[in-house]
Amino acid sequence: MASRTKRDEQVTATREALLDAAERLFAEHGVHAVANRQISLAAGQGNNAAVSYHFGTKIDLVRALVRRHAEGIEAFRQRMVADVGDSAELRDWVACAVRPVISHVESLGTPSWYGRFIAQVTADPALRAVVSEEFAAASPSMDGLQEGLFRLLPELPDGVHEERSAMTRHLITQMVAERERAVADGRATARASWREAANGLIDAITALWQAPVVRED
Repeated sequence: MASRTKRDEQVTATREALLDAAERLFAEHGVHAVANRQISLAAGQGNNAAVSYHFGTKIDLVRALVRRHAEGIEAFRQRMVADVGDSAELRDWVACAVRPVISHVESLGTPSWYGRFIAQVTADPALRAVVSEEFAAASPSMDGLQEGLFRLLPELPDGVHEERSAMTRHLITQMVAERERAVADGRATARASWREAANGLIDAITALWQAPVVRED
């Protein structure tokens, strides 16, 4: 039993090392530019087939990375949605979209690579569906968030609501990636902290949801 436990711990440690190495390399060079053997080498694994052995294909590896972070973000969002309750303040519901992502990235420390990694895979036609599937499976609190937005903005047509939800996701993803890159490079940022960055995003996205809908005659 002791030997099995030690073996399980070694497998877990190896998988985590591979995930960390893959995320960093994907963020720095792009998913399609990085070979599995490079990930194995960066993770300190002598076996070039380590990625295939532990995860399968590169898409399976991307799934594992997305799932690892989606679960962390979901934990933050569940608490926020529960705290917001029946709030009639639009900004409270927008904060439920923004702050869980920001809080999760901040919790990763500096440097982190998640923001740049997720920005790449969500923009990749071959990987976008993978990301959507993993987040849908790991993020039940998003249903409560969408219901809150629908309740506060009943006048928005369904198509506009869907469009602004997509805009919200893109803004969060791209701005987090931009700030993460700047912090990693030691460059000055418009906002002094992740919390202030979240405030700026919430301000902008709240205004986005309140924008008028112009209908062409």
